Amino acid sequence: MHDIWAPPVHVSSPVPEEIHNYHSIVPLEALTLDRRKYFGHWYSSCYRATNTRSGQVYTLRRLENFRLTHESALASIEPWRQFYHPNIVSIREAFTTRAFNDSSLVLVYDYHPLSATLYDKYLKSRTPSGPSHRIAKIEPIDIIPEPVIWSFIIQIANAMKATHDRGLAFRVLDSTKVLLTGHSRIRINCCGMADLIGPEIADISTYHQEDIISFGRLMISLCCRTANPGSNYPKALDFIGRTYSLELKNALQFLVTPQLHPTHGSPKIIGQIFDFIGGRLLDEMDSIQLRSDSLESQLACELENGRLVRLLSKFGFINERPEFAHDFRWSETGDKYIVKLFRDFVFHSVDPNGHPVISLTHVLTHLNKLDSGSEEKLMLVSRDEQSCLVVSYKEVKRCVEAAFRELAIGPSAGTVF
Repeated sequence: MHDIWAPPVHVSSPVPEEIHNYHSIVPLEALTLDRRKYFGHWYSSCYRATNTRSGQVYTLRRLENFRLTHESALASIEPWRQFYHPNIVSIREAFTTRAFNDSSLVLVYDYHPLSATLYDKYLKSRTPSGPSHRIAKIEPIDIIPEPVIWSFIIQIANAMKATHDRGLAFRVLDSTKVLLTGHSRIRINCCGMADLIGPEIADISTYHQEDIISFGRLMISLCCRTANPGSNYPKALDFIGRTYSLELKNALQFLVTPQLHPTHGSPKIIGQIFDFIGGRLLDEMDSIQLRSDSLESQLACELENGRLVRLLSKFGFINERPEFAHDFRWSETGDKYIVKLFRDFVFHSVDPNGHPVISLTHVLTHLNKLDSGSEEKLMLVSRDEQSCLVVSYKEVKRCVEAAFRELAIGPSAGTVF
């Protein structure tokens, strides 16, 4: 039987134009040998691709020169496909391909643009060139703030508890498999990959214990700003105790200690970490709600911008139209003339010295009043100053809607938005 953990023979492969149901394939990381991640004993490369059917963009994680023992092994990702969690990168499908001129296994995950691994964000620049078990000296400015560390712990613990409760396990959890997206948002990547490439040689509870210890090692790495803290946990924890709070030190000590529960003699479970987190959950909830308020405020601004764009688009359809329904003066008569005068008032006004009024505040103020249909009156003057009309914003809005409706239902009406 083929040994799936045996180191592969590396084969350099070009990027194909299309794979399975995906096209527009672009590497997301350098394809040089020294830059590619080594997943277990397998070279791995990452690509961005567009699905042919849906048009959605996904991430393709490829294991090079990999051969499945049986196609039925792909069914092992089914529990992960049906599992959604806000702190886990969702997997969509897996397939084998020879498009890279070798036998490759490709896993399709959701694409999160501008994301970075915790390794690239915090550890890469500090990784020593050779093996070392010393804790590198960290300047105060290099220390990751404790609220950020707690936020990472809460998010990963939340994802791990949901995963373990479903009878699943990450099996591989390190700084290269955890993405940082957006504002301190953690998403665990490559879920389900270990189930495909490695047979389950232990029961699920053993994998759960390994997940918890890997979780602790990851957080110690971040606190010490080193990718390889070694096995000298007491020294690392002593450094953390001097740099961070005692609560954080105790939480990490619980994670990396392979101990049984002191009262019932049963293995520890990830849910017990929340006993150490305590009030930090409230801080995290406050942070999430403040972030939500900020996003809602930005969304409200974008919605307002959308309304103004629709209004300006209607002006563009109406003003200066050379001909409509065989009437070459259509845009200069009736309601359309009032719309034209309002356009000149907003965009072509001049100050007492005859200089153009180029003020975005002036434009937005009057467009918002028009969009809301204000009863406030304004005076519109023709370009030759021979005509003067006093109308309300509500009346101008009615003229805009009437003229646009006339265009929409005219003899050659187009699509109305």
